[in-house]
Amino acid sequence: GLEVESVIIPWLDKGFSTLCVSSQVGCKQGCTFCATGRMGKLRSLTTDEIIVQVYYANKVCRVVSNILNTQNDVNCISDHANVLPKVDNIVFMGMGEPADNADAVVPAVTTLVDRRMFGLAQSKVTISTVAPDPSAFATLGQAPAALAWSVHAVDNSLRRRLVPTTKHSMEELKQGLVQALSSRSNKLRRTMLEVALIEGVNDSDKDAKLLGAFSQSIMDEVAGSKVVVNLIPYNAIDHPTYRTPSMEKVMGFQKMVTDCGVLCYVRTTRGDEDSAACGQLATKKKRAVKK
Repeated sequence: GLEVESVIIPWLDKGFSTLCVSSQVGCKQGCTFCATGRMGKLRSLTTDEIIVQVYYANKVCRVVSNILNTQNDVNCISDHANVLPKVDNIVFMGMGEPADNADAVVPAVTTLVDRRMFGLAQSKVTISTVAPDPSAFATLGQAPAALAWSVHAVDNSLRRRLVPTTKHSMEELKQGLVQALSSRSNKLRRTMLEVALIEGVNDSDKDAKLLGAFSQSIMDEVAGSKVVVNLIPYNAIDHPTYRTPSMEKVMGFQKMVTDCGVLCYVRTTRGDEDSAACGQLATKKKRAVKK
């Protein structure tokens, strides 16, 4: 059988864990910096297969916490700082493109926020899309969750280099997002623009200024909206030329975006030592079977 990966990201200082869930086995969007894109799309997950990732993640957190608590009690240790916190935040940022499986993703999210089911707050669930077309935002916007856009570059030619399946200009895609946000409630008009920063590719001063202006233009066009930029230093996947920019470069990029009046954060790299960081998710079973 085929496999997908889900990643539990504990935030011990905040007392909760984030779960990164997958929506497909592989992905057909072919982002050049992403291991999942190298797999191609093998198949989409069902709604149940998406939801069960959350179910088992909650179980893992509960079991691990019980074991650690028991060990601490036996050893007379009162510090429970290493207990794995419960999942309180879901991000559709694992394997697959949610817009290519919206028929399963939207009902899965509806179940996750149902008070009779998982009971997560709508603001605690985020669906990230590369936006294969402008309508992707409206389609995914039917789900009671926050939207995030994997932008990676504002310049059209550079964006097509990073996301080869791009068929629309950034302005066309932006208008799709603007229309989708305009039809949402105020609390769901907060959106995130994600950029995987690659040394010498999309980390220039020009790229930062374009991103800042682009982000500001969304807020100008959608009343009550808030755009947050999330910078993700490139996580290595054995690409022959892509490299992770220096932290000095990343911080400089962040400052330029912030100077445009846009909130901008640098995502803390988690899981890279286990090939579980952003852009590194890819199952090995299919390759192993071929050997």
